[in-house]
Amino acid sequence: MMMYDGLSEDELARMLRVPNVVCLATAGSTLDIVHELGGDGAENLTVVLADQQLSGRGRHGRSWISPRGLGIWLGVLVYPRQVSSPGVIAIRVGLHLAQALDELGAGAELKWPNDIMLKNRKLAGILCEARWDGETLRWMAVGVGINVHEPLPDEVRSSAIALEEVLPKVSRSIVLECFIPRMLQLDEAPELTAGELQAYYERDWLRHRPIIEPVCGRVEGIEADGALAVATDDGLERVLGGTVVTA
Repeated sequence: MMMYDGLSEDELARMLRVPNVVCLATAGSTLDIVHELGGDGAENLTVVLADQQLSGRGRHGRSWISPRGLGIWLGVLVYPRQVSSPGVIAIRVGLHLAQALDELGAGAELKWPNDIMLKNRKLAGILCEARWDGETLRWMAVGVGINVHEPLPDEVRSSAIALEEVLPKVSRSIVLECFIPRMLQLDEAPELTAGELQAYYERDWLRHRPIIEPVCGRVEGIEADGALAVATDDGLERVLGGTVVTA
C-alpha cells in the first residue's frame, strides 16, 4: 500500500466512486494483479494502480514502457453480465477515455484496435484480457496505460506523446477522476450501438487512411462487432485482429 499523487487508497476509492483501489509502488503488470484479485473474488470495478510497471504489456506480447511516476498504469476488474469480446470492450473503454480527455481539454482520436492518439502520436493504449471457466466468462481485466508526464523514454519519444505536452498542469489523479467514474456505465452488450459507432466515427484516426497491414486497402471505419472495415481491390474486407501499418 502506498500514497498515489498524495492520496490514500481509501481517498482514491471515494473520489473514483469504486469499491476498492489497490496502489502499488511497483508491479510486474497491473493486469496480472487484477487476474489474481479476480481469482480471489474481489469486488467488481476494483482498481489497481502501479507507480511503475516492470513488465507492462500491450497486444501480441509487446512491452509497454511504464516508468515510475510518469504515467497512469492501471488495471480494472470487470465481471461482465453479458459475453462481449475483449475487442468490443476495448473500443468502449477507449471512447470513455477520449470523452474524459475532452473534459480536460485535450481532444483525442482513436486508432483501431486499442490506441488513443493525440497530435498524431500515441498517448494511451488499452488491453482487455478475459478469463474463462469452460464456456463461462468469469471476469475481464481491463488494462490502460496513459503517458501523463514528461520526459518520455528515448525508445518511444518519436512516436508517443505525454498529456503534459498539451495540458501542462495535468496530474494523474485529475485524469483518473475524469475517466474512472465513466467506467461505471460500461456497456456489456456484445455489439456496439449506433451511438457508439457514431462516436467512434467522429474520432476515427484511421478513417480513409491507406494501410498495408494486416491487409492492403483504405480504412472505411469499424463495424458493430468491432471489426475494422477495409476497402480492398477485391471489395470490403473485415479485419478482426492484427497490427495496422499505414501506407
